[in-house]
Amino acid sequence: MALLLTEQDVRRLLPMADLIDAMEDALARFSTGQVKQPVRSIVELGDHGFFGVMPAALASPAAAGMKLVTVVPANHARGIPSHLATIVLLDHETGALEAILDGRYITEARTAAVSAVSARHLARKDARAVALIGSGVQARSHADALSRVLAVSEFRVWSPNAAHRDQAATDILAATGVAARAARSAEDAVEGAGVVVLVTSATAPVIEDRWIGAGTHVIGVGACRPAQREMPAALMARARVIVDSRDAAMKEAGDILLAQQDGAAVRIAAELGEICAGRAPGRTGGDDVTIFKSLGLAVEDVVSAHLVLERARAAGVGTVLGL
Repeated sequence: MALLLTEQDVRRLLPMADLIDAMEDALARFSTGQVKQPVRSIVELGDHGFFGVMPAALASPAAAGMKLVTVVPANHARGIPSHLATIVLLDHETGALEAILDGRYITEARTAAVSAVSARHLARKDARAVALIGSGVQARSHADALSRVLAVSEFRVWSPNAAHRDQAATDILAATGVAARAARSAEDAVEGAGVVVLVTSATAPVIEDRWIGAGTHVIGVGACRPAQREMPAALMARARVIVDSRDAAMKEAGDILLAQQDGAAVRIAAELGEICAGRAPGRTGGDDVTIFKSLGLAVEDVVSAHLVLERARAAGVGTVLGL
C-alpha cells in the first residue's frame, strides 16, 4: 500500500535546517558516482510552458523515484503557482509504488537548501548583506535557508513590481527576524552585497557585471533553459563557476551556453557535490567572485521525498492508497 502526502504533510515533516544537511549529502553522492540519474527530459507545452521528467535512484539512502514538474508562467494570472510538481517514490528493492507526494513545496525548499549549501562553501564568512533579485516564493525560501548558514544582517529585495517587493521584504522580516528592505533598483540591492541571489523568470540579464564586487558569491536559480539567462557574459567569464551537474549545465544552462556563444571563455570549475565531498576546493581566495549555477537535480527531489516518507510512516501521517 502506498501513501499519499499533501503539501501540508510535506511542510510539517521537512524543516529547512534538516533539508540543508540532507541536500549536502545528496550532492556529494551525486558527484561521487553514487546516483543513477539521466539529464531530465523536457517536453514543450506549446509556447506557454514545459513539462519535465526527472528520475533518480541511489542505494544510500535506498531510494528511487521521479518528479514530474510543469512550469507555466501564465499560471500567476490564474492564481496558481507557475511551478507545479508531483513526486512518485518506488521501493528500491522491489520497484513497488511507495508514495505519491505533492512536489511543489519540495521543489521550492530543496532549491533554497542547495543554494544554502553553496553559500556555506563559497560565500565569504563575513558576508552580511544578501541581495534577492526576484520577490516570489523562491526569494522567501532563499531568505529562510541562507539565514541558517550565514550571519545575515540585511536582506535587500528587488523586483519590477513595487508592491511585490514591499510584501516580500515584510514577509522575510517576519519569517527570519532579519532586517529586510525593498530596494530602489536592482543595482541598489546588489551594491556591496556579499551574496546575490537571482530568482527571476527573466530571459535576459538582470544584473550588470560592474555591480558585482570582489568576493561576492552569486547564486543563479531562475534561468533553467538554454535560451534563458540572468547573468551577463562578462560576469560569467571572470567568475569561478560552480554547477550542480556538468552534464545538465552543458545542455540546459543558458547563462553558460549563451555566454560561450557570445565568445566568453566560461569554464566550469567544479560541481558543488565535488566540493561537498572534498574533491574540489570551495572558495579559494577572499577576492574571488564565485557563481553557483543551479538547475535542480532529480536526486534532490528523491532524497527530500524519501526523508518525508520515512517521517510520515513514523508519525502516522498521510492517506493510504490502494491501487
